[in-house]
Amino acid sequence: MMWLGIDTANTPLSVALVRDGVLLAEYTSSMALNHSLRAMKAIEELFEKADVTPQAIDAIAVSEGPGSYTGVRIGVTIAKTLAWTLGKPLVGISSLRVMAGNALLSGGIICPLVDARRRHVYSAIYKSDGSGLQQVKEDGHYAIETLLESIKEIGQPVLFVGADISLYREEIESALGELASFAPQPFQLPRASLLIHFAEQEEQEEDLHAFVPEYRRVAEAEANWLAQQKKGTQS
Repeated sequence: MMWLGIDTANTPLSVALVRDGVLLAEYTSSMALNHSLRAMKAIEELFEKADVTPQAIDAIAVSEGPGSYTGVRIGVTIAKTLAWTLGKPLVGISSLRVMAGNALLSGGIICPLVDARRRHVYSAIYKSDGSGLQQVKEDGHYAIETLLESIKEIGQPVLFVGADISLYREEIESALGELASFAPQPFQLPRASLLIHFAEQEEQEEDLHAFVPEYRRVAEAEANWLAQQKKGTQS
């Protein structure tokens, strides 16, 4: 069975082709490029390098978020369009689970983290048994202080994963001390091959018409509108 994996949920871009558990080709970039211009071209180059046609794939895996609104939308839109056009099943996987997968063999607590600005992060907490991931804290949009308090309550060493951990490293170290460790740079980027690994474990495919990104918070424009409505009802 051949899978195409697409992850554009944040600044990094990763696409991969896996056939029967064997990685055929993978492209991962951390450059801040426009995914709307680069993602489809990267997928086309991937097919060319692997010497396969789009019709040869059997299923598509996509990172469903949370992350950049634009990035998540682009990846999900491309994946849904390909799945519909080619008549292939689609499986969505949390972008945070994909990042945590870099530390799958660590055998401990893992915290993937993506900056959401204004001292908030997209994050979750997972526990690895060395072969799989168990979710301890669900994907969400958290104030960094709230996240660190949750980790303190666990009281175990935690490995932070993600290209944005450098933005909060001093604060993490101050709050957690020796309980905190950080994944080396090569293990901070999401990998589409790991996305496929988790998708292969899912038993149910997505409903193409109902499948939408998992933003984990309302957009800023919607939040401002809700605030205005609330203010209006109180006046």
